[in-house]
Amino acid sequence: MAVLDGCEGSSRTWNLEERSCPQCGEEMDVYTLRGRVVEDAVCPKCGYTIKAQEQVVPGMKEKEEQ
Repeated sequence: MAVLDGCEGSSRTWNLEERSCPQCGEEMDVYTLRGRVVEDAVCPKCGYTIKAQEQVVPGMKEKEEQ
């Protein structure tokens, strides 16, 4: 049913979050779904990797928009 596509589809949509790397503080993009990392996220500066299926690292803060 086309009527329900919007409801179901939104729960499976990844969220792009800009976060600070826990090691060096560089901005990195992390794709999440329900508090879990969807795919490996690698810091462009130091190479720190957050593996897919991990929970979002507690010490990693979401970058605030200015």
